[in-house]
Amino acid sequence: MHADGRAERLPESAHEGLRLLAVHAHPDDESSKGAATMAAYAAQGVKVMVATCTGGERGDVQNPAMEGDPRASRDMAGLRWTEMAKAAQALEVEQRWLGFMDSGLPEGDPLPPLPYGAFATLPIEQAAAPLVRLVREFRPQVILSYDENGGYGHPDHIMAHRVAVEAFHAAGDPERYPGLGEPWSPSKLYYDLAFSQQRFQVLHQALLDAGMDSPYEEIIAMMMAEQDSTEDVHGERPQPHQVTTKIDCGDYFPVRDEALRAHASQVDPEGFFFAVPTEMQRKVWPWEDYALAESRVPATLPENDFFAGLR
Repeated sequence: MHADGRAERLPESAHEGLRLLAVHAHPDDESSKGAATMAAYAAQGVKVMVATCTGGERGDVQNPAMEGDPRASRDMAGLRWTEMAKAAQALEVEQRWLGFMDSGLPEGDPLPPLPYGAFATLPIEQAAAPLVRLVREFRPQVILSYDENGGYGHPDHIMAHRVAVEAFHAAGDPERYPGLGEPWSPSKLYYDLAFSQQRFQVLHQALLDAGMDSPYEEIIAMMMAEQDSTEDVHGERPQPHQVTTKIDCGDYFPVRDEALRAHASQVDPEGFFFAVPTEMQRKVWPWEDYALAESRVPATLPENDFFAGLR
């Protein structure tokens, strides 16, 4: 462990040749969802790639300290590209832009239409093509993305889920997406479960037990209300994905926090993501949670390694 709390990078050994591709909707999503996991694998010698679907150009400034920042007002896209580069450097991962336009988060009743040509409005074949090309080039054994609701319902997150699933199924088929590289079939597809109600409840209770204020009570109530009210087209309430895979990565929480702070326009350093002291997180929830959605290799669940069955 380094003096600044960062974990030591391990020498490459049995991890050499392993590759993980994380598919995210916007810059900053890679730092708020699965960042410590990616940093842990990168430190082991696994090659880790982040595919960022959009430039995040329709994001609003979320950090009060940057309100009125001239670059944020005139060049949000350029600012977020710079922030993404800093975050990738902190995590020690590679990163690629897929080149799509941020859809923004529509608000109102009824909701307004999404901007013409935005990522979430595109046909799936068009939206998935750059990711299929990247899968065939990078050749990951494991793909990581969001569940069917995109984690929290943002249209770009839902589309990121769709293109990740499409690429997982199509990249190995020589009849599909011709001209985009030699076919490659990833072995495992995972969904990130970072924003789980159970995790928030544990962190919430840990703060209360320590006599500290918690920002989670309202969030937990909203999640419970949404779960009670959400129905699918058949009038049934969809069940959330169950955790199948816990990646022990508490030593890399400081790296995750450094990556989060790199997204200065989007992340308040005094806000939600930093409400729980790092040592408290390491004590009560020192892992990150995932659901194994599909596997082309035998899997024994629960597991604690994305590459179980592949090493």
